[in-house]
Amino acid sequence: MRRPTDEQIAQLEERAYQIRRLALEMITYGQVGHPGGSLSEADIIACLYFSEMRYDPQKPDWPERDRFVMSKAHGCPGQYAALALAGFFPLEECYTYGAIDSRLQSHTDMRKTPGVEISGGALGQGLSVAVGMALGLRHQMRYKPVVYCVIGDGECNSGQIWEAAMAAAHYKCDNLIAILDYNKVQAKGFIWDLMGLEPLADKWRAFGWEVQECDGHDIRELLEALHVARNIHIRGRPSVIIAHTIKGRGVSWMELNSHWHTHAPLPKECDEALREIAHRYGRPEEGYSRLGSEQEIMEAAAESEIIDRPA
Repeated sequence: MRRPTDEQIAQLEERAYQIRRLALEMITYGQVGHPGGSLSEADIIACLYFSEMRYDPQKPDWPERDRFVMSKAHGCPGQYAALALAGFFPLEECYTYGAIDSRLQSHTDMRKTPGVEISGGALGQGLSVAVGMALGLRHQMRYKPVVYCVIGDGECNSGQIWEAAMAAAHYKCDNLIAILDYNKVQAKGFIWDLMGLEPLADKWRAFGWEVQECDGHDIRELLEALHVARNIHIRGRPSVIIAHTIKGRGVSWMELNSHWHTHAPLPKECDEALREIAHRYGRPEEGYSRLGSEQEIMEAAAESEIIDRPA
């Protein structure tokens, strides 16, 4: 592996910054979505879409493409941001997110969104689909494409995750790489209070997987782990990268706060969040003027019947 240059790292950090901004903007504009996990996964998504994966935005169904499965489908704002930045659809379309007639729904819909491989919603199912894709590629004698699957730590409480993990090892799916967004927070609190996962790495090893752990916000560590998983750990075992992340990464009052698992920020909250993210990335601290007034946004969301905020 050639070590990435400082310039390449900076380019991926810029993509992660753009993904975070776009995700927050679309969630606020639509008043629906899950900001916490969309922020924690941003560096992972940036590395996958802008360094690791092979695809053609002009031919989303290119047979030799790598496949990407967002198993925690509520994290789709981060994926939509990456797809728009990669050229699958215009950036402006991000601001239709969550609307009834939009191609960008609040959970992934493969029938509507270019570049989306599966429709998601119920947690725990994505890894099973990814195993099927990996096996299907083998049966088609396609050995270059790799299936990447991002899973959440909360959905690892689902038994289906471990059934899929067992199947992947049994069928020697070494063309499957799972990345676990281990941000430690579920919708109702911390993982260790609700359903502890540790020793997590040992569990995956016991199920027959190659296991790596890394800082999920360190671009260099992510790139190294992805390289090892794709190019070295190809000896008849699937790979999992346990990426240690922070829920709500980049916005201090969202970080490790289960309230922001699912609540859409109000425009004034979004403006504050965007300024803080810009400051962390050393960017000009500009708000998001296109949001308009809070009243305008709330009225627009109400007309679309997509308000996702308690009274």
